[in-house]
Amino acid sequence: MEIETPSDINANVANVESDSELSGAEQIKYEENGNVAESSLTEARLHAKAKRRLRKNSSRDSGRGDSVSDNGESARGVLPTSPKAKLMDRKSRTGKGRGLPKKGGAGGKGVWGTPGQIYDEEVVDIKDPNYDEDQESCVYETTVLPLDEKSFEKSVTPIVQEYFEHGDANEVAEMLKGLNLGEMKCGLPVLAVSLALEGKASHREMTSKLLSHLCGTLLSTEDVERSFDKLLQEMPELVLDTPQAPQLVGQFIARAVGDEILSATYLDGYRGTVDCVHARAALDRAAVLLRITKGGRRRIDSVWGTGGGQLPVNKLVKEIDLLLKEFVLSGDVVEAERCLQELEVPHFHHELVYEAVLMVLEANGNNTYKMMLSLLEALLKSGAITLDQMKRGYDRIYQEIPDINLDVPKAYSVLERFVEDCFKAGIISKQIRDLCPCRGRKRFVSEGDGGRLKSESY
Repeated sequence: MEIETPSDINANVANVESDSELSGAEQIKYEENGNVAESSLTEARLHAKAKRRLRKNSSRDSGRGDSVSDNGESARGVLPTSPKAKLMDRKSRTGKGRGLPKKGGAGGKGVWGTPGQIYDEEVVDIKDPNYDEDQESCVYETTVLPLDEKSFEKSVTPIVQEYFEHGDANEVAEMLKGLNLGEMKCGLPVLAVSLALEGKASHREMTSKLLSHLCGTLLSTEDVERSFDKLLQEMPELVLDTPQAPQLVGQFIARAVGDEILSATYLDGYRGTVDCVHARAALDRAAVLLRITKGGRRRIDSVWGTGGGQLPVNKLVKEIDLLLKEFVLSGDVVEAERCLQELEVPHFHHELVYEAVLMVLEANGNNTYKMMLSLLEALLKSGAITLDQMKRGYDRIYQEIPDINLDVPKAYSVLERFVEDCFKAGIISKQIRDLCPCRGRKRFVSEGDGGRLKSESY
């Protein structure tokens, strides 16, 4: 490597100073040459930038089989070289098709064909090597396994409890037909009677009707007899939950004999062979009931009493009228309340209010007046009759008082006095009292009265 000496440096400086002293024409020519070189440099830069862009696009399109040459021309048919491009690029770029859905819209998840397509019945090919001639006559049926004791109680108990609500024996029969009871058929009356023992009198009446309805269709006479045999055997356990079980089971047996789902000689088979005290009491109760009715069904039908929403209205009206007449004779408010509760028709208690007020209007003495006043007061305080039912009963009297007055001339005055006393006793509200109809205290002059205005005789 050569080292410049001070003399060489001075020589170079001298040359520069001499170059700066060039003529004006040469300086203009030098500037033109510099502009040409600068423009060529810019073109080279643009060309290099274009090539870099082409190379970048070429690597991006390698997954679809296209490549770009240096001069910008694309070359098709080149296989993609990047495995990642094969996985990420799922779009078809072959340029085929018109953009319509695949398979004419019949493809995709949950699609069974094109819209409106109708499939023909499948024809069995006899030449198929998997063809079996025996399959042509096969009949496929749904098999329901028979219920065991645990599943039987779990399945049948809700059905019986729902029956106590709606009272439709046909629906119960349809639901039981869907179950394969098998050997548990005799357990159906046992379960129904056991649930009815814990319920009300209306539930026992409905249970007797259900057993009578199922006997002959779902149950046989032998199944019913085995059911009552099992009930008599389980009597000591039933007494623990229901102390009145012997009397109630005896009534079930008597009703079954009256409905002819038990043979008349059923009791004779147990004569002198029963050791259990409770079972003997049940059989004695059934024998007494059958002896009273002499095998008839007229009084056996009412072995559970008269009550429940299943009774007709005219029968309920007769029972309420009989209840009030017995109360007038005995004066026992507790017994009257018990009889009213046994009817199990709280929505019909307005009939008792109506009948009680009507009895007061039609009575001659003052005894009925006081007794009905005390009865309504006691029933309202105990909650047996609600204020709404009380209002409905008085509304019925207010609407029918014109017709009642035709038969009872003093009906208006007696009604006003009774309503006022009921309001003072807290039986009715002020609104009910104000709705009480009244009639004018004067009446028109009649012929032969001499032009005098007569006051009402009441």
